[in-house]
Amino acid sequence: MRGSATTLWRLARRARLPFQQPAQVSNNNTALSIARRLCATAPFRRNAFSSSRHPPPFRFSTGQRRSMFIQTQATPNPSSLMFYPDKPVMQVGSADFPNPRSAMNSPLAKSLFAIDGVTRVFFGSDFVTVTKSEDAAWEFLKPEVFAAIMDFYSSGQPLFLDSQAAAAMDTAIHQDDSETVAMIKELLETRIRPAVQDDGGDIVYRGFDPDTGIVKLKMQGACSGCPSSSVTLKSGIENMLMHYVPEVKGVEQELDAQDDEATLSGQLSS
Repeated sequence: MRGSATTLWRLARRARLPFQQPAQVSNNNTALSIARRLCATAPFRRNAFSSSRHPPPFRFSTGQRRSMFIQTQATPNPSSLMFYPDKPVMQVGSADFPNPRSAMNSPLAKSLFAIDGVTRVFFGSDFVTVTKSEDAAWEFLKPEVFAAIMDFYSSGQPLFLDSQAAAAMDTAIHQDDSETVAMIKELLETRIRPAVQDDGGDIVYRGFDPDTGIVKLKMQGACSGCPSSSVTLKSGIENMLMHYVPEVKGVEQELDAQDDEATLSGQLSS
């Protein structure tokens, strides 16, 4: 639960709200002490290689190809790992590939899915999140992922074959958006999304029902199918939206068939 406590602390800090331990983990003394220590210390720095959160960067080099420093970072989802190629990945937004078919337009995503054991790929601003199957081991997958990332950046290929392909601008504010929807999108883009991306995932706005006050969101990347995602959604994101937007009465997670199966599996194994 440490990952979910860290995410909730980030959200509380961005919203300038007091950190509250979620009810689901209130009896967990370890998680509570970790959350308290996080609130009492300075936030982690992504590029600080000496930080205990980040292991030393991995230098990968074969043959005559140029070496590349690739840094890895764990996520709250034990099946997902973040890879930092020390180069920009997405210029704007993010991109989620839940299956190999969705990766046909991206040479990098396609090559990662070619690795046996990779089940999901996600692109962030400066990182790539790779999700593995339960029976796959990171000690065997890591070298192959390192090689695939390095080969891509050495090849000079574009991230997407279709030049028209772009990240979904789900939080872009349109002229026909109500004041409530505009406020929800603004909070998602400026305060919630950065905290979620720090854990190797993203959150996508899927709509707001003014009659029920329910905001529908979709978790992506490492956050999709993560056992702690429901805690983050309810105890972090929902509280922030309800605090700043009185019209919001709750938050619901939108799942596709693959995400629903992964979430159920995580709940059964916990």
